[in-house]
Amino acid sequence: MRRAIVFIHDILISPIAWLLAYWLRFNFETIPSWAHDQAISLLGYVLIAQIITVTANHTYRTIWRFTSLNELIRIAKASVWSVSILLAILFLTRNLNPIPRSIIPCYAILIMCGLSFTRVVRRYWQDRIINAKAITTKNKEPALIVGAGNAGEALARDLQKDLNSKFYPIGFIDDTHSKINREIHGVRVLGTVKQIPNLVRKYQAKQIIVAIPSATDAQMKAILDYCKMSGTSVSKLPKLIDLVSGKVTADALKKVSLEELLGRETFNLDWGSIKSEIQNKTVLITGAGGSIGSEVCKQISKLSPQKIIAVDSCEYNLFRLEQTLAVNNNVNLTLKLIDIKDTIAIKHTFTQYKPEIVFHAAAYKHVPMLQEQLREATCNNIIGTYNVAKTSLENDVEKFVLVSTDKAVAPNNIMGQTKRAAEILCQYFNQQNTTKFITVRFGNVLGSAGSVIPTFKEQIERGGPVTVTHPDTTRFFMTIPEASKLILQAFTLGTGGEIFVLDMGSPIKIQSLAEQMIVLSGKTLDDIPIVFTGLRPGEKLNEDLFYHHEALLHTKHQQIHIATSKTSLPPKAIFEDLLIKLETACNNYDIPEIKKHLDFILIEHHDTQDRNNCISAL
Repeated sequence: MRRAIVFIHDILISPIAWLLAYWLRFNFETIPSWAHDQAISLLGYVLIAQIITVTANHTYRTIWRFTSLNELIRIAKASVWSVSILLAILFLTRNLNPIPRSIIPCYAILIMCGLSFTRVVRRYWQDRIINAKAITTKNKEPALIVGAGNAGEALARDLQKDLNSKFYPIGFIDDTHSKINREIHGVRVLGTVKQIPNLVRKYQAKQIIVAIPSATDAQMKAILDYCKMSGTSVSKLPKLIDLVSGKVTADALKKVSLEELLGRETFNLDWGSIKSEIQNKTVLITGAGGSIGSEVCKQISKLSPQKIIAVDSCEYNLFRLEQTLAVNNNVNLTLKLIDIKDTIAIKHTFTQYKPEIVFHAAAYKHVPMLQEQLREATCNNIIGTYNVAKTSLENDVEKFVLVSTDKAVAPNNIMGQTKRAAEILCQYFNQQNTTKFITVRFGNVLGSAGSVIPTFKEQIERGGPVTVTHPDTTRFFMTIPEASKLILQAFTLGTGGEIFVLDMGSPIKIQSLAEQMIVLSGKTLDDIPIVFTGLRPGEKLNEDLFYHHEALLHTKHQQIHIATSKTSLPPKAIFEDLLIKLETACNNYDIPEIKKHLDFILIEHHDTQDRNNCISAL
């Protein structure tokens, strides 16, 4: 029905404009009878030309309250069509010459104005009358928009229109100085990003919305640093790729992700070389249901492996992994509910499926808990690694990749000591010259099981306090996808015996991370207090990614380095004897013996006299 009304409107505008053109021609005075008769006699041609134009250009399909510059340009083109068709008809019917020369230009202008006027009035009514209610509605929070570009303009317009929006725009923030103090839809550009804390206080803003969809993570981090100083909640528009046909709405707002707090640029991988080593190969992943293991499985599933053997001791994690990979019907996935300490099950799995590549991600990682669980940490992280590594060697696996941690560097806790022992174990097995044993070492992973992030989230949701061990505690952080992809790249670079160290960027203060999470949750630092609890047993103030005696060598990938050391490994006979004694001590639940033999394996941390005494004691 509405289309029919608009269609009739667009048709009837033409005779009105035609008659007005004659009236305008004669200076708004009485039209001579000959001109009046001429105008009336040609109305049929005018209507025919307009009907053809409206039908061909579909001007009746547009919604008037959304009239924009593009719509007005479309009307201008349609008006040119209409006049051109009318001229052709008049020429062919020999009615063109008698018409006064000014009639056609006047008609063209009048029909264009007539079609535009009603649409502009409707848009004005929408924006100034109806939408004014949205702007003045109570219970809305004042918001600052970061970014006075196209996305910011569209967002401000949308917030002004949306009656159900929680926010109304009070100003823009933009680093383009030529935009300062200028207005967009009546909203002024107040200042630059560095001025955010002052502007929030001055204008009592309750929300900051980042409207720069193309912003890199580094740019986002810089913006977030100033937003954090203001203590105001922050949200953002999605990336451009997530916006549908350029449509930006208030509903598209989302919380800033924790990954963006790292502020690192994306990196490129050599997917060709990775796929060439994975394609048509059987790949076994231990700890496949964990944070890193599951992501490695996801990435490998895209690289056309012959089969993926997912090993994990947690049935729920395996179930969740199966559900995740079910979307890729081409994946040949086998789930094995196995504890890596179960030598018989590990050997049977290798014999049955004959994996060519092994990623060993299974490990206990919770530092404070393992500090009181020496036997369990040793059994899982050392003996379990020994089982998988030795079985890999016996079955001629091409490459074995150990997923290690920065806590293995100068370890002062049980978790780090057992992971360092696992590194030494892999370097020892690499000397056997069949399987290539590779270690990949990196820091904390954002959002992984047992990490600080879920703990902070729970504490914030409960209303606080957020507990931080020490004001100066720092940690290296990386996202799960980042770590998993770099593990795969290091796997292709490895020729055996390397300890690859991933570039984790700059260490992040845990206190700063907690503060940013509080702000991003919509709270202020006054709402959620931060309490310092002191370092727990085995915890360090700061972590390192490599030993002081290790030299870092560059690889062809700028975010992957090799840690080299002149420290020699224990002799074969001594090392194998150490492992046997360590396993026996674990079976006998002999904690002092476990500690003694673990110290022997980590003999590199003793001075020369201690080293000689330890070896003599064997």
